[in-house]
Amino acid sequence: MNFEKTTEHPSKYNHLEKMNVKELLTNINNEDKTIPFAVEKAIPQIERLVNEIVSKLQNGGRLFYIGSGTSGRLGIVDASECPPTFGVDDDLVIGIIAGGDKAIRKAVENAEDSTEQAWIDLQAYQITNKDILIGIAASGTTPYVLGALEKANQNGIITGCITMNLDSPLSKIAQYPIVVIVGPEFVTGSSRMKAGTAQKLALNMISTATMIRLGKVKDNKMVDMQLTNFKLVDRGSKMIAQELQISIEDAEKLLLKYGSVRKAIDANHPK
Repeated sequence: MNFEKTTEHPSKYNHLEKMNVKELLTNINNEDKTIPFAVEKAIPQIERLVNEIVSKLQNGGRLFYIGSGTSGRLGIVDASECPPTFGVDDDLVIGIIAGGDKAIRKAVENAEDSTEQAWIDLQAYQITNKDILIGIAASGTTPYVLGALEKANQNGIITGCITMNLDSPLSKIAQYPIVVIVGPEFVTGSSRMKAGTAQKLALNMISTATMIRLGKVKDNKMVDMQLTNFKLVDRGSKMIAQELQISIEDAEKLLLKYGSVRKAIDANHPK
């Protein structure tokens, strides 16, 4: 398939090495300003995918992200933040990266070039048609991700994707494609920049909207967050104090007793 990779188009800026630091930062920032508007255009696509995710998770399914390089790392970041933020099980949202966990920190040579390995990696989690799989690839051509979605489709698993190139192979394979056109990067082809930021924004929207629809947020507060450090205990205590109109000290005692903001409020709210 012939299509145009706008993510690989030459930068609109020339002779970067001749710019001073302020010029570099200003020009990078000017490019970054365009990203939210590009994401905005994809909201209808994101909405359709989120509705599918919510339906799957409500019926006992799981959400999988799969990608390589920056795309894979961003999926892992989003997945790893769901348990502490929303109090869900560690295996509800799962991020997989080409090359395995060692690729989170260091690039693994040729890991993204296998069309078969991704399905092998998914089998380790016993993925089924109760689950949903999102492939993340700025280019939309990563063999590892394409292979994952092709096999998932063959096995009746709902698939989505996040990519930055119109009419890419990935957007054709995914049942629920999200395509965010960010255009050329400041440094030609460096898709960790605008493309990576757009992917992060889309992932934030997907997981946050999903968890809210699943009832993991009350009003605008993370009432199911895990109490993994002093900062979060303090935040939770303030939530309880505000909701129950009690002192911070009493709120903290309730929080530590019940182990979560939601349980403390539900057990002590005036009937």
